[in-house]
Amino acid sequence: MAKDKSKSEGKKGSSAKHGSAKTKKKKGSHGDSGLVPAVAGSHSPFPPNGENDRYHPSHLLGESEDDLGAPPEDKTVKLSRKFYEKELEKLQVELVKMQYWVKHVGFRLIILFEGRDAAGKGGAIKRITEPLNPRGCNVVALGTPSDQQRTQWYFQRYVEHFPAAGEIVMFDRSWYNRAGVERVMGFCTESQVEEFMQSAPQFERMLVRSGIVLLKYWFSVSDEEQEVRFRSRLGDPARRWKLSPMDLESRDRWVEFSKAKDQMFAHTNIPEAPWFTVEADDKRRARLNCIRHLLSKIPYEDMTPAPIELPPRKTVGDYHRPPMNEQFFVPNAYH
Repeated sequence: MAKDKSKSEGKKGSSAKHGSAKTKKKKGSHGDSGLVPAVAGSHSPFPPNGENDRYHPSHLLGESEDDLGAPPEDKTVKLSRKFYEKELEKLQVELVKMQYWVKHVGFRLIILFEGRDAAGKGGAIKRITEPLNPRGCNVVALGTPSDQQRTQWYFQRYVEHFPAAGEIVMFDRSWYNRAGVERVMGFCTESQVEEFMQSAPQFERMLVRSGIVLLKYWFSVSDEEQEVRFRSRLGDPARRWKLSPMDLESRDRWVEFSKAKDQMFAHTNIPEAPWFTVEADDKRRARLNCIRHLLSKIPYEDMTPAPIELPPRKTVGDYHRPPMNEQFFVPNAYH
């Protein structure tokens, strides 16, 4: 059986279908600040030296780099829970700093999470949103379009969820459904797919020109690991809802999804909004890598407000609490 980390998704990463030149990290940056071609003159849309890379890491990430530690070099060894939880706590503190800055400067951020079923998108989103203020951070996971939405401009139902100044919006699957599941499962025509491939880059360039920062993550998982996760969900009643008949159908179309993903990357991996591939066979490593990369793309400053000093409570005065036997209480079932 073909693997998701084969030629279709493995070492190509976010530079898939854009020339054969190998990529390297931009010197002087922390984390992956954008892929830069190692050989000038290739067909890659990414210019030499990354001069058009509009994403720059916060200096805070560099200052805290030693404190954040480093994962083991051997990626075949899954991260220990102790190391993972320690690093996650540090990264989540940085996420809080980032959100304060986003709100203060009126930054607008959209993050797309795409990838295979059971690749770990939901888990990564959950760890990102855990420490954040939900008033400024929304997760959008749209269902099947209604009959009315099917007659609208394809991007219309996504646009209404876009961020205002000071907001972060994360899409748990996005308009790329058209190039993935809708195409493979036959929910749209080939002419609609072709139109999407032409429209999506123009649509995203328009967003970037308007001042929105758009980050696109593809979570890559091998077919063997996906099978393990499917079976674990079947055996867990609390997680069984995560496995739908559509997921089982897509399981039999692994190669078709790989081909669709390759073509999607070829058309939509643009310099203004490149794809970033997250190797997700190890969920813990994938979450930490994704969060750290996200932080490296936002030039945030630490604008965490100073702690509020609590003044002494005022005296009760003439208030008298009603009798306890006049109220209804939830029974204390745990002693």
